[in-house]
Amino acid sequence: MEKIYVLDTNVLLHDPLAIYAFAEHKVVIPMTVLEELDVIKDRRDKDVSREARVAINTIDKIVGDASPRELQAGVPIRVVSNDVDKDQNKRSEGSLAIYPDQQITLTDNIPFLNGNHDHANDNRIINVGLSLQATHPRSSVCLVTKDINMRIKAKGSGLERVEDYRKDKVLDDLDLMSKGYIQFSGSFWSTIESVKTEAHGRHTVHVISKSHLPNIYFNMFVIDDEDFIGFVVNLDQEHVYLLDINKQHLMNQNFWGILPRNLEQAMAFYLLRHDNSDLMVMTGPAGSGKTLLALAYGLQVTMEEKRFNKIIVARSTPPMAEDIGFLPGTEEEKMAPWLAAFDDNLEILHGADEHSFSSIEYVKQKANIQFKSLNFMRGRSFNNALIIIDEAQGLTQFQLKSIVTRVGSNSKIIVLGNLAQIDNKYITPLTSGLTYLVEKTKSFKYASIMHVNGIERSRLAEFAEENL
Repeated sequence: MEKIYVLDTNVLLHDPLAIYAFAEHKVVIPMTVLEELDVIKDRRDKDVSREARVAINTIDKIVGDASPRELQAGVPIRVVSNDVDKDQNKRSEGSLAIYPDQQITLTDNIPFLNGNHDHANDNRIINVGLSLQATHPRSSVCLVTKDINMRIKAKGSGLERVEDYRKDKVLDDLDLMSKGYIQFSGSFWSTIESVKTEAHGRHTVHVISKSHLPNIYFNMFVIDDEDFIGFVVNLDQEHVYLLDINKQHLMNQNFWGILPRNLEQAMAFYLLRHDNSDLMVMTGPAGSGKTLLALAYGLQVTMEEKRFNKIIVARSTPPMAEDIGFLPGTEEEKMAPWLAAFDDNLEILHGADEHSFSSIEYVKQKANIQFKSLNFMRGRSFNNALIIIDEAQGLTQFQLKSIVTRVGSNSKIIVLGNLAQIDNKYITPLTSGLTYLVEKTKSFKYASIMHVNGIERSRLAEFAEENL
């Protein structure tokens, strides 16, 4: 059965290359979608306007010099193949058609929606699906949109198949996302048949078969109920090398006067300190201490150890604040309302000082803490810097990629986020850039991940997170 996929505008804005995601099937772009892309490409919102332009250029590249008749029937989508035979370097994977939805007329046989109100464009796109469903009874017609309400409207209007865009989902279930550690009930060693133990100076390394830990990665922890803590320092095809870590030593780590309050925080301390890590991703609920740990580490290695020259702090802002505007004030001053969490944590670190306000201002200047807008990080290169990205759960996969690629030499980036607090209406925990970053970097030798689960802000915060 032929499959026809009608794409909504938000799909192309979410993934400008979505046209290539439907294999050998037919992709239909309604004329209304092209009109919306044309309007969006000139917006001042840099991210969405750029993605609109990429989508338009992708469509133009596929269409080429096709005639109007060919364009409406479907132009083959040519995708570069990895075939060894150069004659087969390109193969056809489905087709792309432009549907002139302005020509759709009301008939007794097709239940069209009225297009003369505030949601006219959505209705026109739904009408394309209804028209194709009526005129192609032997084909499976599916409307693909990230708008939940539009999916409900389309089904209620009689469209048999309506789906979310799923290619960007890196996981089927959030419980499968890497936490940075594997926990065994009881004793870990009771599951191990044989082990080789090596002494390397003050350190003890256990070498075990990889078959016991098939899903293990670099820089992960293995813990059990009997206080064994192992850290993966090396991997090969057959063996896992676990550094034996003393729990008391782990819990006594100190950054800028801050001690870990639970094991997850202690493991996060260890990963922050780990010299072989260029990227660290910390996830966890509100109040788990992610921002405080990152800031305390930043002050320690910048002011005391002189490892970095500056601390770059940025976070995801609501859509209404993506453009910081032209009113008087520096970039840092305009970003201050969105980065107040860092001021709150500086107060925790220095609020007990005799002159706390002066201490906080001194620390900001001495550590060279710079507050940046994500929109103005693109195109730059940050060297000798510690970069902290807070509230990253609302970023798309493309946005996080563009930020991580800004990291230069002798720099480290810490990405923080809580997948339970996503404000972007087109992003879910399974499609968030934060989830994407965790799953794509978990096997990278120079990246580390930690899910900090305990809520240490207050007993009220813990109750609210678990019960409200």
